[in-house]
Amino acid sequence: MANVELILLQRVEKLGQMGEVVKVKPGYARNFLLPQAKAVRATKANRERFERERIQLEAQNLKRREEAERVAERVSGLTVVLIRQAGDSGSLFGSVSGRDIAEAATAAGLSIERSQVLLEHPIKALGVSKVRVALHPEVAIDVKVNVARSAEEAAKQERGEAVTAAPDEAPELGPLFGEEDEAA
Repeated sequence: MANVELILLQRVEKLGQMGEVVKVKPGYARNFLLPQAKAVRATKANRERFERERIQLEAQNLKRREEAERVAERVSGLTVVLIRQAGDSGSLFGSVSGRDIAEAATAAGLSIERSQVLLEHPIKALGVSKVRVALHPEVAIDVKVNVARSAEEAAKQERGEAVTAAPDEAPELGPLFGEEDEAA
């Protein structure tokens, strides 16, 4: 299938800046860029409309970016604590997703949606992780996510103490079945 030409209405990471005409696969355009109003089809009428409204769109984008930068300054160094059940080795029963992080950040005073949480893969173990949150296509902040079994454990992890049980040396086993103890 042929690629589709679009005009970007805002910066899209790994694709281009506002106003650029890009070629993308039809599914990416149909399922992501067009429904979220990040782009319009590059028809002659849309190109003319974009050029007429370019100054207004750039001003709106600049205003949203400045607001996002102010929010980023206000909440820099944000740490959210998530209490989850986990095994002795520190692996979670389940995982922490972008939705969980968004809900915890909103409770901590940073109102974000789960689509703004840029989580490469779900968190599946106890510990402190850094997660990027996109406040604007051009502004992202790091949020520390502290996953622990209890509030006390979260405080220990914040100080840098290990909370998972270190694998003990294998317990000494007695003689195998059928073998006699040499000391006897």
